[in-house]
Amino acid sequence: MMISQSLQFQLAFQPSSSRFGMKITYKNHGIRPSASINVNQFSDQVGVNHRRSADYHPTIWDPKLIQSLTTSYTYEVHGNRLDKLKEQVSTLLKSTKDVSILLKLIDSIQRSGVAYHFNQEIDAAFDLVTSFVANGSCLSTTALRFRLLRQRGHFVSTDVFDEFKDENGHFLERLSDDLEGLLNLYESSFLGMCGEDDDIKEARDFSVKHLKSFMLTRLDYDNMNMRNIVEDALSVPLHWRTPRLGARNFIDQFKVCGRINSWVLLELATLDYNLVQSIHQEEVKELTKWWKNLGFREKLSFSRDRMMENYLWAMGIMWEPQYSKGRKTLTKFICILTAIDDIFDIYGSLDELESFMIAVERWDLKAMDDLPQYMKICYLAMYNFGNETAYDVLRDHDIVVIEYVKKEWERLCRSYLTEAKWFYDGYEPSPEEYLKNAWISVGGHGAIVHTCLLLGLSPINETFFNNSISDSGPLYWSCLITRLSNDMGTSKAEMARGDVSKSIHSYMIHKRVSEKNARDIIKCMMNHSWKKLNETIIKRSCSAIVSTLSLNMTRTALSIYQHGDGIGTSTGSTKDRLTLLIVEPISIY
Repeated sequence: MMISQSLQFQLAFQPSSSRFGMKITYKNHGIRPSASINVNQFSDQVGVNHRRSADYHPTIWDPKLIQSLTTSYTYEVHGNRLDKLKEQVSTLLKSTKDVSILLKLIDSIQRSGVAYHFNQEIDAAFDLVTSFVANGSCLSTTALRFRLLRQRGHFVSTDVFDEFKDENGHFLERLSDDLEGLLNLYESSFLGMCGEDDDIKEARDFSVKHLKSFMLTRLDYDNMNMRNIVEDALSVPLHWRTPRLGARNFIDQFKVCGRINSWVLLELATLDYNLVQSIHQEEVKELTKWWKNLGFREKLSFSRDRMMENYLWAMGIMWEPQYSKGRKTLTKFICILTAIDDIFDIYGSLDELESFMIAVERWDLKAMDDLPQYMKICYLAMYNFGNETAYDVLRDHDIVVIEYVKKEWERLCRSYLTEAKWFYDGYEPSPEEYLKNAWISVGGHGAIVHTCLLLGLSPINETFFNNSISDSGPLYWSCLITRLSNDMGTSKAEMARGDVSKSIHSYMIHKRVSEKNARDIIKCMMNHSWKKLNETIIKRSCSAIVSTLSLNMTRTALSIYQHGDGIGTSTGSTKDRLTLLIVEPISIY
């Protein structure tokens, strides 16, 4: 059965014959049903004789290895050289007046990960870029300007591409040999918004067609470096890449082919990458000690032991050196969240989970009295972390946020409990029901809100939090893409062990489609959500920092689940990426 893209969209966004789910036939009497799972049988203090296990593998990161991480790159030794290189690049930015050259320079600065050093200079440069009239420019300059301005939150009409089209609205075939123009056109097509479908589709289809033709026809050695660049772009577009991994990739690529604008910039990017990596190394050393002292590894052995992988989430959301405190706190939040998720998703009985929810709502140490022993350590860790976070925000920013912290944990645990009740009742939620709950249960909302609290964003009030849970802001669309990415990467393993149905299974049941077609529907939803996310950023529907955090979380989710469950099974690409980001510096020469 084949499904067209338009039908995928219809199935994804129109209500089913009923917006409600359906009950399936089994009755589990308090014990979660499972298919091919490993069940540990024992008697514990609460009399539950069957506990599920997801068979998560132990951590692949030896704490001794992490503590032994070292680098020769330190700010004490290389700080002066860094400052001199920054000064030279700043001068280059200020002195460049040719808009086409300036655009390439800004692009290289951003892609190489050093733009945070030059915010004022880039803002000033964009004044020149914004006033520049693109008519009569080459395709490459027009497309690059379109992408950079939209990334910056400036609206640029897709009409700027009309001069490169024929009377039928198709791109001119003479552009098929303009490789640089095709690459920039391709990358710009991922900055589209709703209502621009025809223009964006035409740009993407045309560029992809001729880029793939280049890959098939130009096999000579002289084009090998460019072939690698094209192949890399077609695998993951620039707009979807995490900034830190993107910087590593950009530096490695352009050291080989020499297409970066300035060797001074290349040296700066390489040195800065290695110096920031030294900060990240110190952070994971500190977090490793915290994680060991927390005791979850011994007390909650059924849960995922993934401190390093959770740090990858935090680094993906905000990697810059000035956000060290926020990055460490965010990692702790995700570690505790992961344990609670595993309790609700795999291990706890329904009575236990309801007791935990009551304790979270009470936010009181006495509430632990009604919890089984294994839950107490998790509850206390959450309680202490929440209060410490509120204390830090009050100390650093004079803002009282404890009620907001409490609300986030309530909202998250309530979404977990909803899924657990569906599971115990044998209830199959409709796709609409599932997604209404699941964009919260993925945890991204709590992560970004905690980050905003730590940064002391103003104003932090009821309006801020009401806006954060609306279905029209960047955080909603980011969480939705994060959830759908998670489902795409983890659904096979979760369905095999009998977890609650996720979006793919829900569409298979309620829309009566195959797994392949259900996945196609999810991809269509993700593409639509990307356009909505772009729109909220371009129209500046919230602060720039919230937009950036939301965008980076989305990118990180795509990266982590690109090849499956990059957290549950972290021995493949997740390990490789952590090695590049944390362990291995870039050679200066």
